[in-house]
Amino acid sequence: MILTVDLSSDVPLYQQLRDRVVEAIAAGDLSEGSPLPATRTLASDFGINFHTVNKAYELLRQQGLIRLNRKTGAVVIAPVANPTFRADWTARARTLLAEAVARGVPADEVLTACHDVLHTFNASQLEDTA
Repeated sequence: MILTVDLSSDVPLYQQLRDRVVEAIAAGDLSEGSPLPATRTLASDFGINFHTVNKAYELLRQQGLIRLNRKTGAVVIAPVANPTFRADWTARARTLLAEAVARGVPADEVLTACHDVLHTFNASQLEDTA
């Protein structure tokens, strides 16, 4: 797994790290039991403070995507059903889609982009949408 961050982005580094791990899980690059790099190692690789990596890992833990353990470090866990997740996700998606509409992106382009992105993820995790 190769993580990338943009040090000049307006998006906080911890959020970029969190997002890249989520994308790696969705793409199948990380599966249940996959270890993540140690916080100090990852921080050193990016030349960032290890507290930034800690913050990203803690966010992933709170969201039920990884387990943190002193002995084993950060490890991807199996998805856990979260009844509020779909409502939260829908609200975030609504805002992102509203931004596209407000900026004049045609609906067919929005749908094509959504479809294309969705199909970059692990096909075994997706239901057939056709």
